[in-house]
Amino acid sequence: MQGTDIQIAICGSAGDGTIAAGDILRNAVAEAGYRVICFDVYPPEIRGFGKCISRLRITSEQSYSLKRQSDVLVSLDDSHAIPHVGEVRNDGAVIYESKPVGQLAEGEHMSAHVLPGQIPYAIPIRELAEKSTGGGRSRNLVILGYVAGLLGLAPNSFQKIVEKKFGKQGSAVVTRNFAGFQAGYDAGINTFKLDTVSFDGPPPAKQGKVVMLSGNAAVVQGCLDADIHTFFGYPITPATSIMERLATEMPKRGRRLLQTEDEISAMAATIGAGFAGSRSATATSGPGLALMSEMLGLGTMAEVPCVVFVSQRGGPSTGMPTKTEQSDLNAAIYGSPGDSQRIVIAPTNVEGCYRCAGKAFEMAERYQTPVIVLLDLYLSNRYETVTLVESGPPFELKVNKEVRRLEPGEAYQRYALTEDGVSPRAIPGDAGCMHVITGLEHNPLGRPNDSEEMHEEMSHKRHHKLQAALNYPNFNVTKRFGDEGQVKVGILSWGSTFGECLEAMFKAQAEGISCAAMKVVMLSPFPTQQVEAFMDSCDVVLVPELNYEGQFAQLVQGTLARPVVRLSRVPGSPMPVEMILDEIRRLARGVVTAAAS
Repeated sequence: MQGTDIQIAICGSAGDGTIAAGDILRNAVAEAGYRVICFDVYPPEIRGFGKCISRLRITSEQSYSLKRQSDVLVSLDDSHAIPHVGEVRNDGAVIYESKPVGQLAEGEHMSAHVLPGQIPYAIPIRELAEKSTGGGRSRNLVILGYVAGLLGLAPNSFQKIVEKKFGKQGSAVVTRNFAGFQAGYDAGINTFKLDTVSFDGPPPAKQGKVVMLSGNAAVVQGCLDADIHTFFGYPITPATSIMERLATEMPKRGRRLLQTEDEISAMAATIGAGFAGSRSATATSGPGLALMSEMLGLGTMAEVPCVVFVSQRGGPSTGMPTKTEQSDLNAAIYGSPGDSQRIVIAPTNVEGCYRCAGKAFEMAERYQTPVIVLLDLYLSNRYETVTLVESGPPFELKVNKEVRRLEPGEAYQRYALTEDGVSPRAIPGDAGCMHVITGLEHNPLGRPNDSEEMHEEMSHKRHHKLQAALNYPNFNVTKRFGDEGQVKVGILSWGSTFGECLEAMFKAQAEGISCAAMKVVMLSPFPTQQVEAFMDSCDVVLVPELNYEGQFAQLVQGTLARPVVRLSRVPGSPMPVEMILDEIRRLARGVVTAAAS
């Protein structure tokens, strides 16, 4: 990648303002025109202690993942930052407190751990904070100013973000915090430095509105732009912020949100609202999805449109709430009794979260079915610069519920058997359209009927109508990147891991390896033709994913009966680009390792 490509990691303890510093930094550089990917790591403890890390990669052009090694490590707490010194590249910078409070035992100070080849920058963080603001609470602003000065970033963008972040607390708070920033900036700009880390100018501004969004925030924006009517939810990490943000924004638009007593109630209410003609959604994670499975089956049988956002975390059971994983794929596709296929889509980046959220409502209504949007903690909490079109939301805002005019005496058939499997939909109150909704198998009128013929016909109807989603307009069901034609190595991926796969592919191409990558966004129904065509063009296909069983690899092999090479890991963190690249190299040499099989 040409131009600017700098990764900064800020490490501290809960209460140090680590995440706040990362938030200000990413918004300031985005304001200056750079592209940003940021992923914050929180402690698993609910109480206020433990390690926090804010990692952000700042680039001139769009990047697709974080790097394995950072260019700068900032320590707000040496006890937490010391284990991450090895993650800083040679000639990278390590910034830390030069005047710790009190005596430290041998080995407790960062100065004892900076590696040969790394560049240490010891500064009196607390002293600068106390002199400029009268207290030590603004250490995070001081260190942020120091980084900006050291790297040659103009302070203008930072001042805007500081004013925006602290403006509600009054001008005195804004002035005090920016004074801390300015003290650090003055120290940084006057520090002798080796030019191993520097910023080139940002790229020309792109058309559209550039905003900094997390995956969950992008989901919320997609819901609002698609004119969501009702939302029902129950808090669960890492999906909670979807409900929190919607709770703030929906009342402003005259829409309604209700926190229910549990996930079962949330799903039941979502289906009820969908039945009533409301654009309705809920959000959860793996444990909540398990509780929703029975009601999802009802939504499938009753052909009720609704949307479920599922942000995966480490499992099984309550598992690892603050760690990322891609292990709810089977539950999303198959997790209901009987043949209860529904649409499942999985965005691969933050902008995709926005598009998938809005398109999910369209698909739910067009095909009269629940739609699951499958995210994970990495994607939910990851921040990226996103360009939104300013010409208006790219979604269909008209609720799809049209019934032809009935002849006198004609009974309305809610589940009429049609050529495409989609029946005319009416909602309660539509004149002459009284009908029955049940979880039992039924005839076209909705009345219970468990005959052999009717169950065959209705089962075909419910599955057949979804196949049209594979050609849904203005939606990339799959997309290929990289070399055209026949390639040595193909990478098949889904969800948040695709960014790392794409970066690995670019690196492999630079080494002269012919390779291509395909992201699969629609997981159910499965895009058999597109994936099969991609696999035909690859000598060998690698499937990296963050689950132990290789669930996506099993889906591919079970659907297509084609061999793939699996790279399945469960570290609780994003898969390193270098790990994927190593497997591409081995496969290009004709070596299939046991670790990747």
